[in-house]
Amino acid sequence: MPQTVAFTKGHGTGNDFVVIADPDGALDLTDDHVAILCDRRFGIGGDGLLRVIRSTSIDEGAAAAASGAEWFMDYRNADGSVAEMCGNGTRVFAKYLVDTGLASLEEPLRIGTRAGVKTLTRSTLGFEVDLGRWDVDDDDVLVRARGLSVPRPGQHADLGNPHVVVALSSVEELQDLDLTVAPILDPAPPAGANVEFVVPEDPLVHDGVGRIRMRVFERGVGETLSCGTGVAAAALAVRHWAGAGAPEQWSVDVPGGRLGVRLVPHADGSHVLLSGPAALVYTGEITLA
Repeated sequence: MPQTVAFTKGHGTGNDFVVIADPDGALDLTDDHVAILCDRRFGIGGDGLLRVIRSTSIDEGAAAAASGAEWFMDYRNADGSVAEMCGNGTRVFAKYLVDTGLASLEEPLRIGTRAGVKTLTRSTLGFEVDLGRWDVDDDDVLVRARGLSVPRPGQHADLGNPHVVVALSSVEELQDLDLTVAPILDPAPPAGANVEFVVPEDPLVHDGVGRIRMRVFERGVGETLSCGTGVAAAALAVRHWAGAGAPEQWSVDVPGGRLGVRLVPHADGSHVLLSGPAALVYTGEITLA
């Protein structure tokens, strides 16, 4: 039976989302519904969908509810598939909660995700999210992409969702990539991975801040103007390659704008924090068949 739902369109540095409030989990949003809503020709259009639901109203939210996180970010890729987390999405999610009066940022805001509870605060760039602990390993992976003459080595990075980061030699090489076709990873990760292509600025470090440029192919989506966890993964990979003395703070330029990354000590180990803007663009209603 058709259902009419209210939605908000939002974005973080051009990484755009359909936001739907479903506090008590009453909506039946199938994978096909999500794919149509995110379709740029037949739907609203977006890189993904953020369902705003109470942690107590979704099975994956039990741990978040137990930790005091009232709201859970049910994130879905543009093809309808479920994803663990979205860094830019957390900022858009927080802005929606604050602007609609569902939450406040007078104190740090905790939201549940499939990659654990994430904490958000205000920052000079807009919002900052603690993405938590991270891991960079040296497992070998080769990446083939249209526009690259030979396969390139990739660096695995885990931020609750999987990434592979590839270093390129020049801005021209970055611009010449054709990311309308998915990069091929060998060996292929069982759950797939987001693939980030990065070029260091010259000089790499300015006033104690590392600087890189990045483009990204997101699994289940395609190329996006920005990817929050991908930005963090790219900064961590370049820091790993740079070795001892590499900065703890990074500025990352993506096609949709600029994001900040910084590392901070924490009781359970080093955490990576992502900062950047979030905007809500328009609201409306749509009827789902």
